Amino acid sequence: MGDQPQAPYDEADLIFHNGEIVTVAEPPTAEAVAVKNGIIVFVGDHAAALDRWRGPATQVRDLEGRALLPGFIDAHGHLGGIGLQATIANLLADPDGDVTDIASLQQKLRDWADTPVGRASEWIVGFGYDDAVLEEGVHPTRDDLDEVSTERPVLAIHQSFHLGAVNSLGLAALGYTPDSDDPDGGVIRRREDVEAPPHGEPNGVLEETAFSPASAAAMAGLPESARLGLFGKGAESAASFGFTTVQEGGTTLENLDILRAIAAAVPFEIDVVAYARADESTAAVLNRDTIGDPVEAGPKYVNGVRAAGVKMYLDGSPQGRTAWLTKPYAKPPAGKPDDYCGYPTIKDDAVVLTQVRTAYERGWQVLAHVNGDASIDQFIGAVRAATEEAGPGDRRTVAIHAQTARHDQINDFALLGIIPSFFSMHTYYWGDWYRKTVLGEERAANISPARWALERRMIYTSHHDAPVALPNSIAILSSQVTRRTRTDKVVLGPDQCVSALDAVRSITINAAHQYFEQDTKGSIEVGKLADLVILSANPVTVAPEEIQHIKVAETIKAGRTIHPAIASRTVPHGAVRTPPVDYQWHCNC
Repeated sequence: MGDQPQAPYDEADLIFHNGEIVTVAEPPTAEAVAVKNGIIVFVGDHAAALDRWRGPATQVRDLEGRALLPGFIDAHGHLGGIGLQATIANLLADPDGDVTDIASLQQKLRDWADTPVGRASEWIVGFGYDDAVLEEGVHPTRDDLDEVSTERPVLAIHQSFHLGAVNSLGLAALGYTPDSDDPDGGVIRRREDVEAPPHGEPNGVLEETAFSPASAAAMAGLPESARLGLFGKGAESAASFGFTTVQEGGTTLENLDILRAIAAAVPFEIDVVAYARADESTAAVLNRDTIGDPVEAGPKYVNGVRAAGVKMYLDGSPQGRTAWLTKPYAKPPAGKPDDYCGYPTIKDDAVVLTQVRTAYERGWQVLAHVNGDASIDQFIGAVRAATEEAGPGDRRTVAIHAQTARHDQINDFALLGIIPSFFSMHTYYWGDWYRKTVLGEERAANISPARWALERRMIYTSHHDAPVALPNSIAILSSQVTRRTRTDKVVLGPDQCVSALDAVRSITINAAHQYFEQDTKGSIEVGKLADLVILSANPVTVAPEEIQHIKVAETIKAGRTIHPAIASRTVPHGAVRTPPVDYQWHCNC
């Protein structure tokens, strides 16, 4: 037989057209995008796309005026925590919940205790209360939670996930008594009106390392089916907000094994980048393969999961007033002196340096939770020393949150190649709390200082840190552009507002760069993965105050729609080993 005549086209699987296409590249817009085998094969004119790429089996998608953007990339979050958020009692305030006071918090916990998961749980547990917006303006105490139950331990987790409150049975389960010392890096708050030597009777409120055992016990007490389903629920929720790459930021080594085992049974439909706890990794002196490939080897996913490095924890939460500052809080928590500045998670600078040095020696990327400027100073010092020892390199070390970074610290980031990843939604959720209670007006105006980073021509990213906030991509964009606070509706530091396009870049191409994946993700360009999101409107062209109303219509991973038609992830019986009884989900958010 002679050669068959070649078709005048290469048949694409999908062609998108008739919408506002934001490429986050050059040129910045296009009329059409063609996709074949999960890869973008054409970006350009509509007529050329049809002429060159439309065949009998091509699905031509009319965007009907909606916007097509690169799939969103989660620069920092906790995949299991997103699932947890959807599993336990919702104690969030408006607009993500309806808890307004301690009475409504108590009722939410009671209602959850009577659900199938709640009845099977050892603890009654809920997440998301915020003393900054509760009518009483205080944390719930053991007495408040005793009204929920005197038969089971109760845990109410603060929205920061750095504090929480337990009932009397919870304190007993944890072994916290008047004789208990505060752990290093944490505080057991005490009753002020009850004399009980040597330290005072615990009032139920726990901070940082004193709180961590409570969350670990409560999570371990969830029914096994709920624990196994956390990652799958998290993936579904993230996809509904347009994310095609997510993070499990700060997992234990045991839970990293479980994440990989779950993915081996049912591969994730979105990409999951995991970071192991730096303290565990350093202490174990692990080899490269245990955490993952060194950064110079390039990203490699197995069943949708890759372990990219380690996560450090150097301080706490500004909204919880446990972050470590160089200057005192505007209003210290009850019982604290006027010069209270919070406290470090790791007091010994040598330990911090050891964690950074170990990661650099093994080629692991480093992410560090640093909220207060004192903890940022500690981190900068360790990175500078470790870099001098290891020599220059493209490590893309990340300062997570960096809420109170000073201008001089942004300069240090630029000099050391540290990428700031801001939790910009703080401007919305806690902007008023920062102004009035945490920092005062002057310091509050410069939280999440993205404009300073842009002035230095730096790459920065922005994240949701779920479960601290919902994995709401649109809120990430809106909060950077408007910096409008939740209650008083003021613009918090207008000089730190950024353009909508810069905000989009922070969760697309910049986040891809943070992950060493800028060659395959983060923009709509030929040769990149067809990771895409369709929005009801274009955030780059609508009025800034209208961004918050945009909806995610569809999420596409490698050319396949995963939201709203994401398939339910079911784990075949026996395909994944049963987690041990002490399986725990940790979130030092």
